[in-house]
Amino acid sequence: MNRKPIYLDHNATTPLHPEVKKILIEMMEIYGNPSSLHSDGREARRRVEDAREKIATFINARPDEIIFVGSGSEANNTVLSMMSCSSKQCQMTRKMRDEVITTKIEHPCIIESSKCLKERGTPVTYIDVDEFGIIYPDDLRKHLNSNVGLVSIMMANNEIGTIQDIKTLAEITHKNDSLFHTDAVQAVGKIPVDVKDLNVDFLTISGHKMYGPKGIGALYIKHGIPFCPLIRGGHQEMGRRAGTENTLGIVGFGKAIEMRVIEMESEGKRLLELKKILRTGFEKSIPDIKFNGHPTECLPGTLNVSFDGAEGESILLYLDLAGIEVSTGSACASGSLDPSHVLLATGLSAERAHGSVRISLGRENTAEEMHYVVKTLEEVIRKIRSMSTIYGRNVK
Repeated sequence: MNRKPIYLDHNATTPLHPEVKKILIEMMEIYGNPSSLHSDGREARRRVEDAREKIATFINARPDEIIFVGSGSEANNTVLSMMSCSSKQCQMTRKMRDEVITTKIEHPCIIESSKCLKERGTPVTYIDVDEFGIIYPDDLRKHLNSNVGLVSIMMANNEIGTIQDIKTLAEITHKNDSLFHTDAVQAVGKIPVDVKDLNVDFLTISGHKMYGPKGIGALYIKHGIPFCPLIRGGHQEMGRRAGTENTLGIVGFGKAIEMRVIEMESEGKRLLELKKILRTGFEKSIPDIKFNGHPTECLPGTLNVSFDGAEGESILLYLDLAGIEVSTGSACASGSLDPSHVLLATGLSAERAHGSVRISLGRENTAEEMHYVVKTLEEVIRKIRSMSTIYGRNVK
């Protein structure tokens, strides 16, 4: 077919914004090391600090509370790594406390880092969620104790889009005199995020989730919170992350944030309308489906759907042949044959979890595309179910 592929996997990554492309091309001529004192170095430093200020302003932080890192995963690993470090600086950070609390629906980089902590002897507790992926404040309260040093809870889930009440969860955590971190990679750039209002201690951001370049992220560290670097060796990033700054990525990240200031609110409203077309169309044309995630406390462009009697991988491949690109879950776990840990945590059966796809919308998607997706997916599901030996059984 000649149709341009309909890209519906924006939670995995986003295409570069046209304005970001322009600034990246311009920045290829700015090759000075930001730590150098000559004119080329000073110009690179000016560009880096300008981007830092844009990002800080966007989340209502101070510029010196933002450090640049290689990815959201690095930022998350940086925070969690402090919990198993025996240096005096790390012990100050966690106030001599060792335990970590997180949830069963976190991104794989949090789950895997937590496993590593556990293997090193750090106690880790995983909080349950309800059928919509929501964490109840009382569940956090009952797990807090005088040994908990850090609570890490994702702001918006990458698979089902559910948004947590981070402000309340952080408040509960601070009453226990523990630190609070949120992985806000899927939230920042899609919904308003104000770190002062949320009162979090650490917050993770990633450039390529908001039409910026890959390979660049940021970590917010509240002023006055002791901090221990993951990567050591130089004075860069105020001594908190060694390594020559990725000037190209940082400036592209800053431009992406600049465009989010202009476009985020209107885009969010438009994506909600597009999602409504999909949801209504699926409900009318495809029987035996289940929408996953919270119906209202959810990212505007995320829709996760389970189809009885159809494997997610088969749905993805058939849709791909029709020029529609979706995901079967987290892109970071796409090499695994196991069902989504997020969907299982919400109480979904393994069969239904295997029959799920994630549709995540973006700034270039149109209503016309959504109607085509509804029509095509109806045909795909009908075809797959006609070949199924299990469809029609009582799948719960």
